[in-house]
Amino acid sequence: MFDRLTDTFQGLYKKLAGQSELSEKNVRDAIAEVRGALLEADVHVDVVNSFCDRVVKESLGHEVTKGLNPAQEIVGVVHRELVRLLGGSADEAEAGPTATPPPPIMRISPGPTVIMMCGLQGSGKTTTCGKLAAYLKKRGRSVMLAAADLQRPAAVEQLETVSKQVQAEMPGGAQVSFYAEPEKVAEYGKAVGVAVEVCKRALAAAREKGIDTLILDTAGRLHVNDALMGELAQVNRAVSPHHIFLVVDSMTGQDALASAKAFHSRLEVDGLILTKFDSDTRGGAALSARSVTGATIKFVGVGEKLDALEEFHAVRAAGRILGMGDVVSLVEKAQQEVSEDEARELNKKLAKGQMGFDDFLKQLKALRRMGPMRQILGMLPGVGSALKDFNLDEKHLDRVEAMISSMTQKEKNDAELIDMSRRKRIARGSGVSVDEVTQLVKQFSAVNKMSKQMASMSAMDKIRAVKEMGGTGGIGSMFPGMSMPGMPKLKGTSAGGGGGKSRFKKRK
Repeated sequence: MFDRLTDTFQGLYKKLAGQSELSEKNVRDAIAEVRGALLEADVHVDVVNSFCDRVVKESLGHEVTKGLNPAQEIVGVVHRELVRLLGGSADEAEAGPTATPPPPIMRISPGPTVIMMCGLQGSGKTTTCGKLAAYLKKRGRSVMLAAADLQRPAAVEQLETVSKQVQAEMPGGAQVSFYAEPEKVAEYGKAVGVAVEVCKRALAAAREKGIDTLILDTAGRLHVNDALMGELAQVNRAVSPHHIFLVVDSMTGQDALASAKAFHSRLEVDGLILTKFDSDTRGGAALSARSVTGATIKFVGVGEKLDALEEFHAVRAAGRILGMGDVVSLVEKAQQEVSEDEARELNKKLAKGQMGFDDFLKQLKALRRMGPMRQILGMLPGVGSALKDFNLDEKHLDRVEAMISSMTQKEKNDAELIDMSRRKRIARGSGVSVDEVTQLVKQFSAVNKMSKQMASMSAMDKIRAVKEMGGTGGIGSMFPGMSMPGMPKLKGTSAGGGGGKSRFKKRK
C-alpha cells in the first residue's frame, strides 16, 4: 500500500547522506518531495501540511547526534512524526516496535463487553464482524454476533453464515453464537426503533448465557441520512456500548474519511477498522484517519480470510512505511503457528541433517497460514523494496505441496531414494514437470547438508556460509532452521532459495 511513500522516504535519506548538518535548504528540498508523495497517496492536504511543517521544524538546527549522519537523524524525526500522525504516543515512538499499547478491546466484568459496529454501506462491516469474532475466539473469549441490520436484503443470513464459519473453522475452545430476529425485517421501516429493540434483547440474551463479548452488526448507512443516523444514536443510548467501531474501506480514500468524521461527531466513535488494507490503494485513508476523524485505528483487514484481521500498531506501521520492516509482527505471527516444542524438535533434526519432506511440508503450511508470501517477506527489513517489481507466484507453493504429497513415506523420509524413475512418477502424480521435481529434491538435499555442516559452526562462520550459498537459509529467521527450497535470492537481501530457476515474475 505504501510503496511510493517508502521509495520517497528512502530517496530522502540518500539525498541527505554525506551532509555534515541538517541545513534549512536540504531539509526543505527533501520535504518538498515527501509532500508531493503524501498528496499523491491521497492524504488529506491539511494533514500533509501539518506533518511536513512539524518535520521541518523538528529538523532545522538539529545537531547531528554523534555516530549518526543527517540521513539517520532525520529518520528519527520522520519516524516520531509518523507515529504521531498514525495515532501513537511519544512514549510508544520512544519504545520502538516492542512498545505495548493498550489492548484494542477492553474486557468488562461481569460481561458482556458490548461492541457496536457501524459504517457506510458496502464497507465490509458484516465480514469484519466475523473477523473480529475470530480474533476474540482465538484469545479465549466467547462471542455473540447479533444481527441488527434489518435493512439490507439477506444481511441476517450472511451474519449467521459468518458466525457458523468462525465457530467451525477458527481455533480456540470459546463459543461463538448468533442472535437474530428475522421476523423483524418485515417491520423495519414501518416502525421507528425496531433495530433498537433487537439490540436490547440481544444484550439480555448475552447476559443470560454469560457471553464475554457481544458484537452488534448495525445496518450500513450514509451519514447524510438523518433517520438512520438517529437510529444509531438510539442504539447507543439503549445499550451503552463499551466500544463503537467504525468500519472504513481503505480504497475509498478521503470520501470515506469525510463520512467517518460525520459518524464520529454523532456517535463519538472510539475506534476505526480499515478494511482492504492489503490492497494496492494509495494509503491516504490510513495516514489521514486519526487527524480527520479524531478516532484511532484499532484494526486493519489484510485479506479475505476470517483470521485476516490485525491489531494496528502505529510504531510498526511507521516502520513499514519507512522501509524498516516489521520483524516484531513477523515473530508474533510465527509464534502463533509454530510451538516451541516443534521448533526445538526440528532444530535437532536439522543439526543431524535429518529433516524430512514431512517436516518441511509442515513448516511450509505454517508459513502460508501466516499470510500471503509477499506480505510476510515484506516484514523483513529491506525486502519490501526488493519485492516491488516482482510478482510472487503463490501457485508454485501449491505445486511444492502437490509434489511432496505424491511421494511415498520412504521418499519423504529419505530424499536420496528419489532417482529419475521416482521423479517421473512424482511429476505425473502432482501434475508438474520432472525438472521441477529434480530442482526440489536437489535444493532439499542441499539444505539438509548445509544445516548439518552449520550445526558445528560459530555464529560468524554461519553468516559467511549463508552468504556464500546465496542466502539459502534466509527465510529461516522466521522459524528456527527454516529454509525454503524454490525461493529466489533477492538482490541486497538474504531472503531466498539456494539457486534454481526463479519463481518471481518480472512486472511488465
